[in-house]
Amino acid sequence: MGYGNQIYGTTLFGTDGNDGDQPEYAKPDLMRYLPEYYQSVREMKKLQETASNELGLFLFSMNDLLDQCFVDTATWGLAYWESELGLETEPTKSIERRREQIKAKLRGSGTTTKQMIKDTAIAFSGGEVDVIEYPSEYRFEVRFIGTKGIPTNMPGFMAMIEQIKPAHLAYSFKYSYTWWDSLKHLAWNGVNVMNWNELKVYE
Repeated sequence: MGYGNQIYGTTLFGTDGNDGDQPEYAKPDLMRYLPEYYQSVREMKKLQETASNELGLFLFSMNDLLDQCFVDTATWGLAYWESELGLETEPTKSIERRREQIKAKLRGSGTTTKQMIKDTAIAFSGGEVDVIEYPSEYRFEVRFIGTKGIPTNMPGFMAMIEQIKPAHLAYSFKYSYTWWDSLKHLAWNGVNVMNWNELKVYE
């Protein structure tokens, strides 16, 4: 069963178990539910420890499986989402990037509309977006107005646009950058610590 079985047998319950990838989980203390006279019986402690291990694994696996049902919390289950939506599974990509593409694909399901393209662009850029249509020219323009500069995952966004747009429509992008006039008030000491890309998106 996915992630739970990958941990089972390699990490002891009650230890930290957190090597950077694996989340912490805890086993319940079953001895506290037993009468006092069992507290000093070694065999009973061993029995309850075994049961605690199995119950801890069960509870962790149950919660982990539930997490896979939601895009925002899915990890190993993202591959199932991608398969269902016809997206390529790329394990080398970050989980956040993969979630971003899945959510954009979900928003882009159905008949393509201006709002659908806009919602997809917002999912990728995380900021305000406008879509301008030019029907007579068979094209549309996506304007990123809520964030300055080029969104980080433009290749993924362009691939998504290709999937959801009508085949006969062309498209282009327009980005926001800093006007030179808005930099006039900055002293040289405030500018020389920034590189060119930082100046282009200066707020």
